[in-house]
Amino acid sequence: MKTLLKPLSLALFVAATLLMQNACNRTSPSSNPPTQNAHTQTSPSSDTIPATGPSSYFCKAIGGPASEWGASLIQTSDGGYATASKTESFGTGGVDVYVVKLDAKGNLQWTKTIGGPGDEIGFSLIQTSDGGYAIAGSTGSFGAGWYDVYVVKLDAKGNLQWTKTIGGLDDEIGHSLIQTSDGGYAIAGKTYSFGAGWADVYVVKLDANGNLQWTKTIGGKDFEAGYSLIQTSDGGYAIAGYTDSFGAGREDVYVVKLDAKGNLQWTKTIGGSKRDWGESLIQTSDGGYAIAGTTTSFGAGGRDVYVIKLDAKGNLQWTKTIGGRSVEKGSSLVQTSDGGYVIAGETESFGARNGDVYVVKLDRNGDACCAVSQTSRVGSGGRLRSATSSIGSGGTLTSPTSSTSSGGTLTNQCP
Repeated sequence: MKTLLKPLSLALFVAATLLMQNACNRTSPSSNPPTQNAHTQTSPSSDTIPATGPSSYFCKAIGGPASEWGASLIQTSDGGYATASKTESFGTGGVDVYVVKLDAKGNLQWTKTIGGPGDEIGFSLIQTSDGGYAIAGSTGSFGAGWYDVYVVKLDAKGNLQWTKTIGGLDDEIGHSLIQTSDGGYAIAGKTYSFGAGWADVYVVKLDANGNLQWTKTIGGKDFEAGYSLIQTSDGGYAIAGYTDSFGAGREDVYVVKLDAKGNLQWTKTIGGSKRDWGESLIQTSDGGYAIAGTTTSFGAGGRDVYVIKLDAKGNLQWTKTIGGRSVEKGSSLVQTSDGGYVIAGETESFGARNGDVYVVKLDRNGDACCAVSQTSRVGSGGRLRSATSSIGSGGTLTSPTSSTSSGGTLTNQCP
């Protein structure tokens, strides 16, 4: 089945809001916010941080009468925040890319919608070296096929500078975007139009103006997808996702290493007999790699957080599973200043047991003391394999005339 949304991903902006709801001990705002004109932005008078209260937290909800979703969150160079994903309340089509900019106190500065008559979604947002923003996702309004990779460039005030689509006659989706050391951009996702199988990892390289430099597909006869992309210290690229074509089980974590020109250097699969996938990849301080995702092959419950450590050549150093009797998922990973790791995801075993934000701290060896606060179990598992992946290329670049607008009511959730 084809799907636009990254499976089992955690909307980071929603996660932050949930954390702040607990801090404020407040309930969510009404599920039916007042209708808002699509070209109006308002900040209700209640949207102030009390002088006697904490100034280091806030709780905000932004949207309209239908559905909005925040998939990617960044802190901006001015100390504020920006989030991107989709809106069904505003814009030109059924679903548009939705970008929201807040100041450091959470006050709404601007919102932007970008899209056409079909559906557009933004999955990955970055602030660019010129102070503006770039978003990668998918478009059903423009391009060569049903859905194409959609890249949007905004200036620092959210004004549209350019949009690009890259794809073929079928579906392409961009899940992860970075600005590269040469000032250009690289996107990783999946393609149904090109490659060796039903779907392949798709990597697109653009220059600073959005012109296409190269595309690469990596995969086998079945299904591969890339969810997290980084530029590595040698100027190349590494991608994490999952594979159906290679490995030990139905789906394995898939790690791909390319050189600076997109040539394949190595691929690795890690997993067990069931389904395992990677959603967040970093290069670690020792030159190796760490991946966070989810496993159904190992652990204490139906699904556990899955953390994998590789050396610089992709050799397996250790794996860890963290979770309880129900479902846990790992969505985002960072290395901390003490050499350890923090993973964010979702838990149904702990907290309200209805899907809570889950944050786990590991030391540099992947060990944790989860039992201090809850009965999480830490385990390990996974076989490393070197897959004989096929590599190809493909994709037509277009520069569509996208429509832009704005909208969204900001609601304060703190007293």
